[in-house]
Amino acid sequence: MSSALEVRFFDGRSSRPQAARLHAQGDVLTIAPAPGEAFAAFSVPLAPLRWPERTRHGGRLLQLPQGASVQALDVAAWDAWVAQLGRGESWVVRAQQNWRGVALALVLLLAATAALYQWGLPWVARGVTAAVPTSVDAMIGAEVLESIDQSLLAPSTLAPEEQERLRRAFARMVHAAHPEGAPAWKLEFRRARDKRLGPNALALPGGTIILTDELVELLPGDPDAVLGVLGHEFGHVRLRHAMRQLVQASAIGFAVSVAFGDYGTLIGSAPVLLASLGYSRDAEREADAESVRLMRAAGISPRVMVAFFEAIERWRAGQKRAGVDDDAIGLAFSSHPATAERIAFFREAAAN
Repeated sequence: MSSALEVRFFDGRSSRPQAARLHAQGDVLTIAPAPGEAFAAFSVPLAPLRWPERTRHGGRLLQLPQGASVQALDVAAWDAWVAQLGRGESWVVRAQQNWRGVALALVLLLAATAALYQWGLPWVARGVTAAVPTSVDAMIGAEVLESIDQSLLAPSTLAPEEQERLRRAFARMVHAAHPEGAPAWKLEFRRARDKRLGPNALALPGGTIILTDELVELLPGDPDAVLGVLGHEFGHVRLRHAMRQLVQASAIGFAVSVAFGDYGTLIGSAPVLLASLGYSRDAEREADAESVRLMRAAGISPRVMVAFFEAIERWRAGQKRAGVDDDAIGLAFSSHPATAERIAFFREAAAN
């Protein structure tokens, strides 16, 4: 029989603590009243009891059947008494008492969180996006187009025949690359109201691609470069990148919408969300690859995109000299910075 351990006893019926002593013999734990207490001693099996974990700080409370419990008076004495019973501790409990173990757990937690954000969330977003009907993309695209038409864009002043030439050339380009069929798309022309938006192309959910007059005017007489940009935006459309970004930004909300089929709230908030999101590097690489695919199918050298990026850089430099911050507009999902990596990609594609 183990030595007695002084504890507080709660009978589960009253909040008044009573002094008690614990005794353990074999597989039985006995709770006996201390001198001056009137409750009757009783015993319970040791096996089903869930002993509280040993911690550096905090008390110890052992739950007993029928709502009763015992509380340690002296935590150190409790831990020593429990150890005498031969009750082993898990490696987790032991690690919690070691700062190195805690530090390692924190590092592993941060690594797991980063991995989930980097790879897990995009993987989940692809699955959820596949479950979202394409009709939802179209409704979101219509909401976004209406929103930016009211704030950022104005009707195009490009000649109608020039617009039609680009539409026909792009249609031939898409058909050549996807003779088996391609997702629905629609090319819209607009002029930027704000100089900061300038030469740009936007791919909206549902297949609408917006091309600004400023982009067409950036490289006059070079429609191939414009078609290359449209090919990039078509890649975003075909792979539903905008919808995937929306899913990642509101993963829980979209999961609930998929489960219950109610997309109303998310459709209404999509313009604000899309205006603050940016495509991931992987999404941009996928869209660039689609652009190369379309240009090759149309017999256009991917090198025209190098000239486009160089022209964009000259435009940005002019904006800065004029004191205009071209990055202030939050439509990051339509922004395509001419990075060295992307220029190298199109140069390599042109050489192969």
